[in-house]
Amino acid sequence: MKYTGALLFSLVFLACGYSTSFAQTMSARYHVAVFLPLYLDSAFDASGNYRFDQNFPKYISPGLEFYEGLELAMDSLEKAGSQLDVTIYDTRSAAKSLQQVLDEPVFDSTALIIGMVNLTELRLLSREARAKGIPFINVNFPNDGGITNNPQFVILNSTLKSHFEALYKFIQRNWATSNIIYLRRKGAQEDQIQNDFAEIERNTLSVPLHMKYVNIENPADPGQFLPYLDSNTKTIVLVGSLDENFGRQVCTQLASLYKTYKTKVFGMPTWDGIDFSGTEYTDEEIYYTTPFYSNPNDSLVSSIQQYFKTRFYSRPSDMVYRGYESMLHFGQLLADHQGRLNGSIGERKFKVFNDFDIQPVFLNKQNPTLDYLENKKLYYIKKVNGNVVAVY
Repeated sequence: MKYTGALLFSLVFLACGYSTSFAQTMSARYHVAVFLPLYLDSAFDASGNYRFDQNFPKYISPGLEFYEGLELAMDSLEKAGSQLDVTIYDTRSAAKSLQQVLDEPVFDSTALIIGMVNLTELRLLSREARAKGIPFINVNFPNDGGITNNPQFVILNSTLKSHFEALYKFIQRNWATSNIIYLRRKGAQEDQIQNDFAEIERNTLSVPLHMKYVNIENPADPGQFLPYLDSNTKTIVLVGSLDENFGRQVCTQLASLYKTYKTKVFGMPTWDGIDFSGTEYTDEEIYYTTPFYSNPNDSLVSSIQQYFKTRFYSRPSDMVYRGYESMLHFGQLLADHQGRLNGSIGERKFKVFNDFDIQPVFLNKQNPTLDYLENKKLYYIKKVNGNVVAVY
């Protein structure tokens, strides 16, 4: 993303202590606390001067982009008359630790927590949310962090196991009788992923897939794939590794064989960040799952794109959409339920970009205790020549 003075102004605005600006023009009835890694202390020196001229270090960008989306949503909520008091907390602030913020008496009045967090922050915020009965929306971390017995904790960015279940069912529903191979490399993480798929296979209520599990020693050698491909039928290939480089190499080699050996390649959610537009992937059908999809033909998406083009001379990133959607969706839900979201966090009202399906998760089947809530809605993205050609 190319940054301009307008975006720099947003960072200065936050650094000067105006994080509660939304509340100043509205009646403060429902307090929303938003935790973001903004790195304001490292971005400005002791005199308040910005350290990086007109540039932005990469580590600052995600939090600031999320804030830009959040700010747009706050403007929309204000125009709609929602009575929300939104406070932004910089989780990288040296002035106060996260625990000190949570210990402040004012925090007891919080009705909703939204967090873009790391593992340590996830555990601390979820513990505080459970103790004080405050719903906590974890917008980015795709993991439960070992948290259990916490009905206030919501995972918006679906866990890997949910992605695996969705992929398995999608293949099962559409290509159950096809030639299916499961490609992986050696590694402890790859062992766990294969174990997860094996568990899904054992527990399926439908006819299980007959996958051939194959270890690939050298994904740059197309000859390793040939024994498992059939020139008379299209082969389904499931890549069981989160390593993006391994995924790229597999797709490149399968694409080089595509004229003779037709394949459909299914990958991990990490593939959402891979550019498949290069000629090395020509004609290959590539699929992956994601909980966040912003349809470019959607009028709201187009409006935000135009706003960023006009104001920042750039395109909005995925984190802009994530910030906008999180604040607008859950802010409207909070206002609709007069500041009390318990039992209503999963309602499918106020769709923004995505159809969230927030479901209870019970990790112990023998002793069913609600451990947390998770967004189970996943979109299946099909890309050919770098273009999104279908969304299921």
